[in-house]
Amino acid sequence: MTAPTLVFGWGNPSRGDDALGPLFVERFEALAAIHPEWGEVECLTDFQLQVEHALDLQGRRRVLFADASLDAPPPCSLVRIVAARDASFTTHAMSPQAVLKVYADIENGEPPPCWLLAIRGERFELGEGLGEAARGNLAAALEAAAHWIEEVPER
Repeated sequence: MTAPTLVFGWGNPSRGDDALGPLFVERFEALAAIHPEWGEVECLTDFQLQVEHALDLQGRRRVLFADASLDAPPPCSLVRIVAARDASFTTHAMSPQAVLKVYADIENGEPPPCWLLAIRGERFELGEGLGEAARGNLAAALEAAAHWIEEVPER
């Protein structure tokens, strides 16, 4: 049976703050284990979003995507997203909006409600560890996600 809530993070743990997406999911999964009131949650990670991830949206009632971002205001931003065909649609790595568009195309319908949690990162060099600012931003992102899961109902 598919969990109604999906939390999906992506990034490269070997590239400094790019590890924020996978680290967020790891820590969120630990929090979800001690918060049964949040309901059943499935957590997934990958290095990047791809066409195949549209299939992970099937049967969901809400989805939270999480990624590191140079553009997000510190510490993070959480916004509702919709399906959109963008420049990433034909590349190896896709935006979450493009993944939603693939879902809409293959299912011939609307994807579940989705949000993007963009966690501010600053250091993305190969071999770097997570920066101090990113650690604080990650903690704030976890607080934002806890509020999200408590306030956004499964439809």
